[in-house]
Amino acid sequence: MEAEDRKSVEHAPMRRLLWPLYFCCFASLASMRVCDSMLPSLEGNLAVDQQHAAYTISVFALAYGVFQLFFGPVGDRFGKVRVIATAAIACALGNLAASACNNIDQLLVARAVSGATAAGIVPLTMAWIGDNVGYERRQEILARFLGATVLGTIFGQLAGGTVPSVTSWRIAFLVVAAVLFTGGILTFREVRRQPAAGDPVQAQVLHNSVSVFRAPWARVVLLTTMVEGGFAYSALAFLPTHFHDAVGLSVSEAGLVVGLYGIGGLVYSRFAKSLLGYLTEAGFATLGGLLLAVSFGALSLCHQLVVSLLSCLGAGFGFYVLHNTLQLNATQMSPACRGTAVSLFSCFLFLGQSIGILSGALLIQRTSTSSLLLPSGIGLLATGGIFSVLLGRRHGPR
Repeated sequence: MEAEDRKSVEHAPMRRLLWPLYFCCFASLASMRVCDSMLPSLEGNLAVDQQHAAYTISVFALAYGVFQLFFGPVGDRFGKVRVIATAAIACALGNLAASACNNIDQLLVARAVSGATAAGIVPLTMAWIGDNVGYERRQEILARFLGATVLGTIFGQLAGGTVPSVTSWRIAFLVVAAVLFTGGILTFREVRRQPAAGDPVQAQVLHNSVSVFRAPWARVVLLTTMVEGGFAYSALAFLPTHFHDAVGLSVSEAGLVVGLYGIGGLVYSRFAKSLLGYLTEAGFATLGGLLLAVSFGALSLCHQLVVSLLSCLGAGFGFYVLHNTLQLNATQMSPACRGTAVSLFSCFLFLGQSIGILSGALLIQRTSTSSLLLPSGIGLLATGGIFSVLLGRRHGPR
């Protein structure tokens, strides 16, 4: 299949389908991040320590990563859009179950179900964009897609931090479930209107996965993504705790402040097209790593509120600069089986996230959140720098 000849998102049916897909991605990220700001509330309400409360984040990430191995081939086989809609409704049920849990063990099971089902949303949307948008416009469209995921991140963190301070923490999961269900229904409606949008491609699961791993550049992208996930998401998961413990904000205020991380990403999504005129892909990777190092370093070393606010904003901008570059390369790892390739990308990202969060929880149990943020920033600087050099070698002089 050669999809490049038919890639365009300019006509109305494509635009109509993009919006419900963006909505599902928004809801998926809200589900992923809703526990970030909720950790102090879970500690009190479920009588657990910080490490066990953090498992609600890492178990989601682990299930999300593992089930990429399932959803990528299934999306290629049965049609990406249909699978996205089904996964959104299933994830809504997982969040509904989370709202009814009475202890940490039940909540961990519900979060695992939510993570496993959310695995079929964002990566397959990326793959669908790769199938339908030419490479020359793909980074711009992926930046808009990032805007939806950033808004979902902000919404999830705000809901997890503010809702428990006003009412029960269970309501936050109910709100996320309602958003996911709405996104799934809207997407199914577009599939009925545009049956061709849900058309599958032939998929040979083992063959497709092996073909991705055989490509040297795919292995570079996957490994870099896993390292990025380990450093960036472990730092993000504990930012609300950092603002609560180190800066002295209340739980609800910490949730609001961490929303600046997402706003930084949203700013990037609006200016990505302009930056494309000044930076190469290698330049994006370098800029992202540098901003992350400076921002996390400042968060670690200076606990004044103004500095922390600006650093949180800068960290969000820097992360999405780097991550969008990796996403762009992921969509081109294997055009013939893009669903499988992009799902492997997400698998490695969230396996790295799970490892990073578990390691971070152990570290801050013994020291503090500040001792986690500085190494994360240094690690991301190295990650962005190395990937930039490899991109320069791959593309050659411009």
